[in-house]
Amino acid sequence: MLDRLALKLVKPAVDAAAARLARRGITADQVTLAGFALGMLAAMLVASGHSFAAILPLLANRVLDGVDGALARLSSTTERGAFLDISLDFIFYAAVPLAFGVAAPADNALAAAVLLAAFVVTGTSFLAFAVLAEKRGLKSTSYPSKAFYYLGGLTEGTETIGCFLAMCLMPQHFAVIAYVYATLCALTSATRLHAGWKAFG
Repeated sequence: MLDRLALKLVKPAVDAAAARLARRGITADQVTLAGFALGMLAAMLVASGHSFAAILPLLANRVLDGVDGALARLSSTTERGAFLDISLDFIFYAAVPLAFGVAAPADNALAAAVLLAAFVVTGTSFLAFAVLAEKRGLKSTSYPSKAFYYLGGLTEGTETIGCFLAMCLMPQHFAVIAYVYATLCALTSATRLHAGWKAFG
């Protein structure tokens, strides 16, 4: 829901960072891998009970996720790069709730499982729509810079990062935050299923 606004706000800084990296010969894939490594560091910190310390690498992961796309567009985007980017993003999104479950299984395991199931459903509806939209030659006017059809919803990347930050700041309330966000993800999935039903009828 907030991704378009967030992307618009950070675009100048992201483009400037990408231009500097391009002048130094750094590739988009290298930035993608560096961001993924930071995301996994954040997950490991959460799993070891240091959720507050995970905030910085978690935010760095998201910053680099924006920079890699801008960097790719300065040269040439590739299908391999797009595949790597989306695949590692989904691994990161799954790793954080799992890490909270590992950190306090007695309190968090069920909530983490529910949130992960919600992520699977939202991710499936998101990717299924993108595959069929590509087959039909549909293009997203809301996110024209994306490598594939980006179907928005109530819970997009910006909201998910906000959720993760709340969990890191208040780990004792992880279960409540997870259940609330899983409910919002279910609503997003419902709207995406409806959108697909209409678009591909």
